Amino acid sequence: MTLAFPGCSDGELAALALAGRQAAFAELVRRHQSWVYRLAYSHVRDADEAVDLAQASFVAAFAALRRYDTARSFRAWLSRIVINKCRDWHRRRAVRRMFAFALPIGEAHDVADETPWPDHAIGAKAELARTMEAIATLPATLKEVLILRTIEERSEAETAEILGISQKAIETRLYRARTRLAEILKEI
Repeated sequence: MTLAFPGCSDGELAALALAGRQAAFAELVRRHQSWVYRLAYSHVRDADEAVDLAQASFVAAFAALRRYDTARSFRAWLSRIVINKCRDWHRRRAVRRMFAFALPIGEAHDVADETPWPDHAIGAKAELARTMEAIATLPATLKEVLILRTIEERSEAETAEILGISQKAIETRLYRARTRLAEILKEI
């Protein structure tokens, strides 16, 4: 008997994957891979790193599949994993940056600043790059809400579930993120 995996819900696919049906988890990956990549890319702004983070997120999701509560949204559960992987990536990058600056002065010329020059882009690309750079400077609590609500177009309730905070906190953080983003863009 062959199951039509595309017709199954995420919860059913998770249960089948736990029962040993590898194709069920492959269907979950196929179903969610594009938005997982977009979410990771929104956080790290590097296509190769976003691919790696998306893959790591699916590996972590498979390892934690027993803890998935089918009463909750699979997308929200997986979003939490992706955000945590992105946070880990940022922490590792900060540590690497710290060690890069700790090099002896004679070797410091080998440390390159990878920040793109704003004048290299033109028109809409320049504005998008400027906005994304400004978003990157926001504190994580504001940036995550802004990315989920604005870029990923998640609902307020889904964003609250993903981040594990109240909907009122989402409203407040989104307002603060937009206000701070406007201030940053005026300064740039």
